[in-house]
Amino acid sequence: MTVQSRKNTVLVAMSGGVDSSVAAALLLEQGYNVIGATMKIYSFDDVGGNVGKETSCCGLDGINDARMVAVRLGIPHYVFDFTKQFREQVIDNFIDEYVRGRTPNPCIVCNRAIKWGELLSKADALGADFIATGHYARLRYDETRRRYVISKAKHDEKDQSYALWGLSQESLSKTLFPLGELSKPQVRDIAEKLGLKNAAKEESFEVCFLGDDDYERFLKEQLPDLETSVGGGDVVFEGRIVGKHRGYPFYTIGQRKGIGAYGERVYVTEIDSATNTVHVGREADLMHTGLVASNVNLVAADSIAAPMKVAAKVRYKDVLSPATAWLTDDGKLKVVFDEPKRAIAPGQSVVIYEGEALVGGGVIDEVIH
Repeated sequence: MTVQSRKNTVLVAMSGGVDSSVAAALLLEQGYNVIGATMKIYSFDDVGGNVGKETSCCGLDGINDARMVAVRLGIPHYVFDFTKQFREQVIDNFIDEYVRGRTPNPCIVCNRAIKWGELLSKADALGADFIATGHYARLRYDETRRRYVISKAKHDEKDQSYALWGLSQESLSKTLFPLGELSKPQVRDIAEKLGLKNAAKEESFEVCFLGDDDYERFLKEQLPDLETSVGGGDVVFEGRIVGKHRGYPFYTIGQRKGIGAYGERVYVTEIDSATNTVHVGREADLMHTGLVASNVNLVAADSIAAPMKVAAKVRYKDVLSPATAWLTDDGKLKVVFDEPKRAIAPGQSVVIYEGEALVGGGVIDEVIH
């Protein structure tokens, strides 16, 4: 499957949602040769959890919505089957992380390995110069740094730069983010004016391959022996065994519900997969001074030779907090917050910013008390 290479051809990842649809429309308006692409990355037969509708980005409704938008815009549209790659790169990692007692962020892995890794290879095959997505983020080439720099979206309430920290300079050199200057209401207005049928389509916030948003159900189905092997471990509060849990992979740091009553409000503060132990504690026990992260990728800088003042997030919906960050001798990212940070979870991503620019990020390995 090839298309003759044309200057300024862009392959747009179209999920069937309003954001990627408007991204395609804007690029078309700007004079690009636009090709639409929808990625099929899972089926409910494999992951379960079908709640009676396939409206996620990769369900049948999403594929059909993307195709209808492509027809409306008069652009070619392809559907690429990445189910095998998604299983190996994203789903297997998701399962492995929970089994290790960590809290994964599959969107980070998917962006690096699938939306850019696999889609860029398809773009090359189709003769496209760029790929584009509906992410709310800004991208520029900084002549001083001699690097492509991701910046936060103009409107903070929709900024999605956090999920893009893993992208390489090579990937960014072939990337366009058409929505970085727009707000969500503006995007919906554009879609309505263009007569796109998904202008008012609701957003999906759960993990895309968990239609029912039930990761416990998913883990039990994927690993039939899991519940038997990990159920009944100790719940520890202030060094004392105070109860039994249903399996450590079914808990996350900061969780309050479903951990039992102990005469006061307590939270999951630590998960120890080696001993099958869930530690609980008070709100104060969730506060940490810093963290160490691995799998580091730097975007706005090629190195952090000395400690630098940054603002950091430890989850997508987190508020940026002042901190100091530096690279250790073994290449890990150490972040120490000016004020203690709540519920830092190994497996999640820490992302650091200098002003509006995304400096880089990594996967949290350990917390510093």
